[in-house]
Amino acid sequence: MSRLRIFDDHSPDSPLLATTAFEAMAAELARIGVQLERWQPAHPVQPGDPPEAIMAAYRADIDRLVAQRGFQSVDVVSIAPDNPNREALRAKFLDEHFHKEDEVRFFVAGSGLFTLHVGGKVYEVLCEAGDLISVPDGMTHWFDMGPAPSFVAIRFFTTPDGWVGHFTGTDIAQRFPRYE
Repeated sequence: MSRLRIFDDHSPDSPLLATTAFEAMAAELARIGVQLERWQPAHPVQPGDPPEAIMAAYRADIDRLVAQRGFQSVDVVSIAPDNPNREALRAKFLDEHFHKEDEVRFFVAGSGLFTLHVGGKVYEVLCEAGDLISVPDGMTHWFDMGPAPSFVAIRFFTTPDGWVGHFTGTDIAQRFPRYE
């Protein structure tokens, strides 16, 4: 189940808010400019399906988002627990960073933990299958796929080179809970 927890950035052990109510999550995140949506597939898909089939299942929502936001590239990424590079892939995203474009991810299957650092607060967003999250450009955050990552996600990019992280060099991500 998707979840939002909000912390003071100096108190990683005591959430100020914890909710699994999707509407409440979306409203809280909208206050800081983060978009959270739920999508339904036009036909069933599952991990292991080819990217074309996965994108076809969500074509209406993909096309709507591309038209609204001007994305230049859309792809499907799939990571399984037996991936031999899982530790390096996980480590790549665990430090606080930002992007010079919105980071938009839709979870087709599995889950991942986006943690946003905004205005003295930390917003921990557990995204599950059916969730789309859009983190605005310039917003500091980190992403944890867990020690045994298992997800399929659709990624949206404005620039053709895709994901470029600009790391802040802070240790805040190490002070907050990991996705285990």
